[in-house]
Amino acid sequence: MASTEVKVSSDGESNIHRAPSLSKGGEEPAENDGPIDRPKLNFSSPSAFFSSLNQKLKGIFTKRFIFALLAGQLVSICISGTSVATTELVKRNWALPTTQTMFLYFSLFIIYTPYTIFKYGLKGWAKMIWHDGWKYIVLSACDVEGNFLVVKAYQYTNLLNCMLLNVWATPVCMLFAWIYMRVRYQKTQFLGVAISICGLGLLVASDQITYKDYDPLNRAIGSGYMIAGATLYGFTNATEEFLVRSRPFYEVVGQLGMWGFIINSIQAAGLEHKDMHTVSWNGTTIGIIVAYTAAMFILYTFAPLIMRTSSSVYYNMSLLSSEFYGLIFGLGLYHYRPYWLYFIAFATVITGLIIYFWNATREYR
Repeated sequence: MASTEVKVSSDGESNIHRAPSLSKGGEEPAENDGPIDRPKLNFSSPSAFFSSLNQKLKGIFTKRFIFALLAGQLVSICISGTSVATTELVKRNWALPTTQTMFLYFSLFIIYTPYTIFKYGLKGWAKMIWHDGWKYIVLSACDVEGNFLVVKAYQYTNLLNCMLLNVWATPVCMLFAWIYMRVRYQKTQFLGVAISICGLGLLVASDQITYKDYDPLNRAIGSGYMIAGATLYGFTNATEEFLVRSRPFYEVVGQLGMWGFIINSIQAAGLEHKDMHTVSWNGTTIGIIVAYTAAMFILYTFAPLIMRTSSSVYYNMSLLSSEFYGLIFGLGLYHYRPYWLYFIAFATVITGLIIYFWNATREYR
C-alpha cells in the first residue's frame, strides 16, 4: 500500500482522483499549505508571556481544529451507541457479529457508490475500479475482519481488558502513517497521545472502582482476538488516511462499502447462515439494528473528514473518550451512577487532543 501513486495527466492534474477543496465548495478540506507556523512563548515578562500564549492559543483553536475536535467527539458518541446497541442485541440472544455489520457496508455502498458514479461517470468509475480496486479490497477485508475480531474478543474477555488492549491500535496507526507518509511526529504529539491514553486509564479505573465489569470467559483467547483486531484497526485507519489524502472521501467510503459488503456477505453466509433462521427478527431487534447501522454510518462518514483535517492518529485518540459517553447512555438505560473520576478522565483525554495540536505540523505531505 505504501507504494500507491496517483496517476496524473500531462498538465499535472489528476483527472479522476483529485479531491475537491472545501474552500471551493467541495466535500473535503483544502490541501496542506506546509507546516503550521505558530508563535513561540515569550518568557521575558508576564505581559509578554500572556500575549504570546494568547497568540499561540489562537493558532491552535482554528476552524480546522474545532471541526476535528467536535467531529471526533461525535464519532466517539457513535462508538458508545454501537456498544449499547450490541449489548442490547446480545441480551435478546441476537449474536450475529458479521450479519450485524453487513447492513452498515450495504448502506455505505448504496449511498456513496452511486454518487461516485455520478461524479466520475460509469466509464471513469470502472477505470478507477480496474486500477485501484485491489487496494480497496485489501482495506475492506482488513476492516471487516477487524470488526469481527473485536466483537469476538468481547465474547471471551471482559470490557476493561478490551479497552486497554484496544489502545494498541494507536501506535500501530502511527507506525503505518509513518510508513505511508513519512510523518514527522513532534514531541508534543507523543505527549498528547500519552496523556489521552492516561485519560483512558482513568476511565478504566473508574469502571473498576464502581464494579461495572464482568468475569471473562477466557482472557487469553479474548486478548488474542483483541490484539489482532486492534492491529487491523490501526492498519486500516492509517491506510484510509493515506487513500483519502489523494482521493475524494466519497470514493474511498463508497469503495469500502461496496467491497466490505461483498466480503461481509460471503463471511456471514459461511459462518452464520444457520443462526439467521433461529434468532428473533422482531420489531425491537430490527430497531436496534437500524440504530446501530445509523451510528456506524455517521462514524464511517466523518472518519475520513477527520483524517483529512487532522490525522488517523488523532481519530484514534478521539475514540478514547467513548467510555465517558457510555456513562451518559448508562445513566438512562442501566441506572449507572456518575463517579467523579469520569469527568477528570474525560478532561484528560481532551487535554491530550489539544496538546497533540500544540506544535504539530499538518501530517500530510
